[in-house]
Amino acid sequence: MLYIFDLGNVVIDIDFSRVLGVWSNLSGVPLARLKKQFVMGEAFEQHERGDITDEAFAALICNELGIALSFEQFTTGWQAVFVGVRPEVIEIIHRLREQGHRVVILSNTNRLHCDYWPSQYPEIQQSVDKLYLSQDLGMRKPDPATYRAVLEQEGVDARDAVFFDDNADNIKGAQSVGLPSVHVTDPGVVPAYFA
Repeated sequence: MLYIFDLGNVVIDIDFSRVLGVWSNLSGVPLARLKKQFVMGEAFEQHERGDITDEAFAALICNELGIALSFEQFTTGWQAVFVGVRPEVIEIIHRLREQGHRVVILSNTNRLHCDYWPSQYPEIQQSVDKLYLSQDLGMRKPDPATYRAVLEQEGVDARDAVFFDDNADNIKGAQSVGLPSVHVTDPGVVPAYFA
């Protein structure tokens, strides 16, 4: 079997309000205003596909939010999203691989985060067979082509794989290519699936 795990809120806990909290502190703009204004829009998607640079992304977001931050300040906030690894999921991944299964990560992510989290959480990269990251693929979930690309590169039929993600749209995208999928709505879902 091929097991495909999303990263954020599946293998590692993330909390976007932490990002906005840091930006609010550094810019002096009230957190409530940032929360109301921030959207994961076109700039976000372009960045995750690798279509725009980190610096261009930072400038676009600062402009959208009306905050004046240096690139370093922006990055400090951006990396605050990571809370910590879910050790029980890492344990499951190890067990699956010991049983001879292949385990990969498929994540909508960006260069800034990829320059950061592997050094903070090396156990993730060490635990899986391969990382499929949106900015390397040049496409992102829920685009059906994204799932097809992973299945093709792995040489696996969709029926012989399972996909885990916390985003309902990403689950629908996976199901559209016949990929059995599990919606991870809380930290108990993955352990319960393998119990």
